[in-house]
Amino acid sequence: MSHSLQALDRAHHLHPFTDFKALGEEGSRIIERAEGVYIFDAEGNRILDGMAGLWCVNLGYGREELVTAAAEQMRQLPYYNNFFKTTHPPAVKLAEKLCALAPAHLNHVFFTGSGSEANDTVLRMVRRYWALKGRPEKQWVIGRENGYHGSTVAGMSLGGMAPMHDQGGPCVPGITHVRQPWWFGEGRDQDPEAFGRKCATAIEERILELGEEKVAAFIAEPVQGAGGAIMPPESYWPAVKAVLAKYDILLVVDEVICGFGRLGEWFGSVHYDLAPDLVPIAKGLSSGYLPIGGVLVGDRVADTLVEEGGEFFHGFTYSGHPVCAAVALKNLELMEAEGVVERVRDELGPYLARRWATLSDHPLVGEARSLGLMGALELIDPASGERFDKALAAGNLCRDISFRRGLVMRSVGDTMIIAPPLVITREQIDELVTLAREALDETARRLAPRVADEPQPEERPE
Repeated sequence: MSHSLQALDRAHHLHPFTDFKALGEEGSRIIERAEGVYIFDAEGNRILDGMAGLWCVNLGYGREELVTAAAEQMRQLPYYNNFFKTTHPPAVKLAEKLCALAPAHLNHVFFTGSGSEANDTVLRMVRRYWALKGRPEKQWVIGRENGYHGSTVAGMSLGGMAPMHDQGGPCVPGITHVRQPWWFGEGRDQDPEAFGRKCATAIEERILELGEEKVAAFIAEPVQGAGGAIMPPESYWPAVKAVLAKYDILLVVDEVICGFGRLGEWFGSVHYDLAPDLVPIAKGLSSGYLPIGGVLVGDRVADTLVEEGGEFFHGFTYSGHPVCAAVALKNLELMEAEGVVERVRDELGPYLARRWATLSDHPLVGEARSLGLMGALELIDPASGERFDKALAAGNLCRDISFRRGLVMRSVGDTMIIAPPLVITREQIDELVTLAREALDETARRLAPRVADEPQPEERPE
C-alpha cells in the first residue's frame, strides 16, 4: 500500500516547501494515523511527534471531543459566511472566548483561514488604520531578517527569509527588515544583554532612516519559530517597546506559533509583558484539527476602524467558518478545563528545560536552549567549535536520522528544533531527549569521515 501511495504522490502531489525532484527520487513518508503525541507510518513505526504536527497539535492527536464538535456543527450548519451583515453562533462564541483569554485591551477578532491570511490582514489593517487617522503617509512596516509570517505574497514580504524573497519577488513595497536578536548565530562575541539592546537600536535607526512620520508598524514573533526557535536576550523586548512608544508605531506580535500555551502563557506576548496592537493567530487555536486563523485587534485600532472606518474591503470566504470555529472553541474550552497552559508554565516547561539542557554536553551541540515547550540545539563542528560546512547539510542529516529513530525533530539550517504537543508527559519528554541524543550520536558518527575528507587550508609560513 505505501509503495502505491508513494507512486501516486510522486505523480500528482506537489508538497509545500519541497524540492520536488529530490522528493520524487526518495519517496514520501506515508503517515497513516496518530494518537496522543505519536504518529504512525505505513510500515507501522511509532514516531514521537516532537513538532506537534507543524507547531499546532497542542492537545495531541485523537481527541474525540474535537471530532464530536466538528460532526455536530456539520449536521447543524456546515457552512455560512460572515459577509452581508450575517454571522452564526460558533464565530460569535469563539470571538468572545478569545477576547476573554487575551490581555484586556484586545477585544475584537477578525477571522481568517490561516496564519498567512492573518498576516495579510495585518498589513491591510495597519495601513487602513493610519489612513483613517489622517496619516496615510505612514506606510512602512519594519520586520526582522529571518522572521517568518507566512508564504503568501504579503506574508512572505513581511517575513525576512531571503530564499523566499528570491523566489517570490518583487515583494510588497513599503516593507523593510532589520537584524534579528539571534545571539548564538550573530552575537556570540558580545554580552547577550548588550547584543539584545543593539538589535533594538537597529529598529530605531531604521525608523530615523525612513522618517518616523512614514513608519506604520513593527512586526515580530515573541520567539522566532520557523527561523530556528530564537529566544531573544532578556534586554531585547523592553528596549523594543521603548523605541516603538517613542515614535508612536504600532506593535504587531505574531502569535501563530507562540500563542495558545507554547511558552507557558495563553499568549507569548504575556510572557514578555508586551501590549500589542494586533496579534495574528492560528495553528494551536484549533490544535490543527481544522484550519482557522485570525487577528486579535487592540482597542486603539478597533475603535478607529469601527467609529471612523466605513467599509473595510477585505475578507475571506472561510473567515470564521462555523465548523472550524466550533472545533477551535471546544479546543480552547478543553485546554482551560484541563489546565494545559498552567501545566506547561509550572511543570512541563521547567522539566523540559532541565532535561534539554543535558544535551549541551554533546560534542555536536554549541547551545541547547528552551522556553516553555519549544527547544533548539545549535550544531557545531567539535574540532573547531564553529558551524559545519554548509555542503555537509548536517542539520538535514540529523533530522533524517532522528525521524528513522522515532522522533520528529526539525532542522533549520544546522539548528535542530522541537515543539511537542502540550499534553506530553514527563516520561515522554525523557523519551524525546533520549532519542535526540541517539540522533546526535549517529549524526556525529556519520559526519566524522566527511569532515576528515574535507580539504584543509594550507598552513602559511609565519
